Amino acid sequence: MSIAQADLVSLIKQGEGPKLEFKRDDVRPESLAKEIVAFANMNGGQVLLGVEDDGGISGIKRKNLQEWLLDVVIGRYISPHILPDYQEVEVKGGAVAVIEVPMGTAKPYAVKRGERSDVYVRYGNICRLADRTRMIRLFATGGHLSVERFPVHGSKLDELSELRYQHYLSQLLRMRGEINEELLTSQDIMVGKPGERVCSYFAYALFALKPGVRLPQAPVRVVVFPGQDKDYELLLDEVLDAPYVELRTDFGATEPAIQERVIHALKPFISRDKMVNRVRQREWDYPPNAVEEAVINGLIHRDWTNQNQVRVEAYSDRLEILSPGALPNNLTIDKIKSGRQQARNPEIVKVFRAYGYLEGLGMGIRHKIIPLCLERNGREPDFEATEDDFKVIMYKHGK
Repeated sequence: MSIAQADLVSLIKQGEGPKLEFKRDDVRPESLAKEIVAFANMNGGQVLLGVEDDGGISGIKRKNLQEWLLDVVIGRYISPHILPDYQEVEVKGGAVAVIEVPMGTAKPYAVKRGERSDVYVRYGNICRLADRTRMIRLFATGGHLSVERFPVHGSKLDELSELRYQHYLSQLLRMRGEINEELLTSQDIMVGKPGERVCSYFAYALFALKPGVRLPQAPVRVVVFPGQDKDYELLLDEVLDAPYVELRTDFGATEPAIQERVIHALKPFISRDKMVNRVRQREWDYPPNAVEEAVINGLIHRDWTNQNQVRVEAYSDRLEILSPGALPNNLTIDKIKSGRQQARNPEIVKVFRAYGYLEGLGMGIRHKIIPLCLERNGREPDFEATEDDFKVIMYKHGK
């Protein structure tokens, strides 16, 4: 990190916000630790030491400030260890220490107070204790918790499609013998103590006839707008509540998986019949295989602690596929485009791979979505990652 004097002055003029905090240099170590932890647990940020709340420059006066930061603030009060960048910049009024806190890769980070550890997050310009939902999300993002194995409270085995989970176990996993509760528990389809077992999140999404009954975040919402912006006048607004896998029998697939239902719902709005040499052909605005791959990625990598549904939004110039949840751990858009994968929901990924919905390498964005969109429309999709969702944006030809 290197910040110029003019850039620092401009930064201070912006005032405190979601990624910027001002502190005097006589701040108590646990108070500074709290701010660093909050930034690390969210998307990172900067703490400016030697700046008043109103933006006035009081300057840094503490001797050996960097050593104090590393040895006392971070060494004694923050767990796990994190190493922010540090720089001192001279401005009118005195020197300011700039502490650049990266988004953490080992969430959740906590402030140690004796035997107690407090986890903080940043909301706007306020640092506060994480609530239960946020704690679960931080543990899941840090790879310490698999939410897909959580129990769906009140669910029963007969709410799942028996034909679907039996086909998966006997035909795809090649398991022989009776399919009983013990076998279902060994595969995490059922979870809990004997006599109290219920369906897991991933099993309910994959095999329940109506997953949205108990998992309202499980369906996919398909919305079609007539123009380039959101509008009250919708051409389509449909919530698809169906099992994530198709129904397979000896006669083949007899009921489609949810991603196929998405393509079917979109078909009248993103494709049309066209005569080519007296032969009727289907012309698509976007490569359907790329759209299906993006929907699959949205389903298998979604954050189950986020109560929003996967959304597919069609506009007159583009198609957007939104998967709820921030990218897990230290995954970035550049890493995804280069082929890096990190499965947030490994059980769902395993099932999708068994059904052949995923290629073996699991690099659908690099090997399928990007090249297909380039070939069809001459433009790569855009990818956007926020604290709330991951978005794939495909564009029509020439848009």
